[in-house]
This record gives sequence, structure tokens and C-alpha cells, in this order.
Amino acid sequence: MRILVINGPNINMLGIREPGIYGKNTYADLCELIEGYAAEKGIEVKLFQSNHEGSIVDEIQAAYGNFDGIVINPAAYTHTSVAILDALKSVALPAVEIHISDVSKREDFRQISYAGMACEKSFIGLGFEGYLRGIDYLIER
Repeated sequence: MRILVINGPNINMLGIREPGIYGKNTYADLCELIEGYAAEKGIEVKLFQSNHEGSIVDEIQAAYGNFDGIVINPAAYTHTSVAILDALKSVALPAVEIHISDVSKREDFRQISYAGMACEKSFIGLGFEGYLRGIDYLIER
């Protein structure tokens, strides 16, 4: 099984960006956690992070025929990007939405998730654990 893990803007700033919301662990810590978990589960993961919407769309499109599922934290693009929604719908791969913080308890503008409309499941507010649950969901699916 091959899973693509996509992270959107500012996720590369974990550990620096608003540690009261996102914690003190870094993006490198997140990558290490996911790669180790995937190895334990005997699956292949590709990690991708970009601050650019078009790059994320390109990566989703390139997943078609190459991956069995997508775990995505679109970050700020969650609330703004119809392009990412359309890309997810285009490739029709099983997708899981992840958010490190509990966006349901944050600003009003964070209450809509365009990408989530194309995802089968969401794990929100579980910190890094959400990524592992997303991977498990795709494995069990």
C-alpha cells in the first residue's frame, strides 16, 4: 500500500508557529513519526509539504495511479481552496483530512472545509496522532 501525506502552508513552521495551538514539535518530528509508523505497518508513504496551492494540486494529480490513498492537512487552504477540492475529486482516491488543532473551536472563517468535502473521514484536534489515525483508516478501508 502506498499513501501520500500532504501538508499545506505553514506546516513547515511547526514548533515555531503558535506553539500554544500547534505544540512544540517540529515538521521534522512529524515526518519522523509518520515514516516510523508507516514502516511498522509495512506500507510506503511519501511526505509532501508546500506553501503553494498549485504545487499541492499538482501533487494530488500526480497521485492518480501511483497511490492508494491520501492523507491531507491542507492547513489554511482548507478554508479557501476549491482548486484542492477539485483535485481531490478528480483523482477519486480515498482521502482523509487532518487538522492538528481543533478548528471547530477556532475562528469563524475556519468552520468551512472545502477539501473535507472530498474526504471520507476527518481527524481534527488530535495533534500528530491524527495523521496516524488517518493512515490506519486508509489501511483498514
